[in-house]
Amino acid sequence: MKFSKRRQFLSYLGLGGLAGTLGIRPAAAHHTDTHFEDESAHKLVYQCNRADDEYIGHILFSCGEMLRKYGDDIELVVATFGPGLNLLGKKPVRPIAPEHQQRVKSLATYGVRFQACGNTMKSLKWTEADLLDVAEVVPIGVDGVMLLQERGFAYINW
Repeated sequence: MKFSKRRQFLSYLGLGGLAGTLGIRPAAAHHTDTHFEDESAHKLVYQCNRADDEYIGHILFSCGEMLRKYGDDIELVVATFGPGLNLLGKKPVRPIAPEHQQRVKSLATYGVRFQACGNTMKSLKWTEADLLDVAEVVPIGVDGVMLLQERGFAYINW
């Protein structure tokens, strides 16, 4: 029986009851295949424009909860700009909890996309080399959010 990587992830988190009983383990390696080639019934884009620890924690927790509920039937994007871009920085200018960056990497492994604002990068004098490998640079962060909304993404702002 073949299970998706997301189901393996959910099992790993202890939420897969039956899956855990069947001995499903999460994949150790980062994968690049996602379900985004298919049309998902649910689409969310989260705005992340602050470097506040609690704020970032809520966004990442919500992403995990949506994955647990909808599995492979949801497309999630976290759009970072302004101070929120620090979440994706290898050496953030503002303090970012290491566990948040670890959660970013883990969520990306299961298909969550993380957009980095090119304008904010310019203001910080950052290049793609300054970002975590999972970051996807968009020229203008807010424009990226707008384009996702035009494609049917619901917009979430804390």
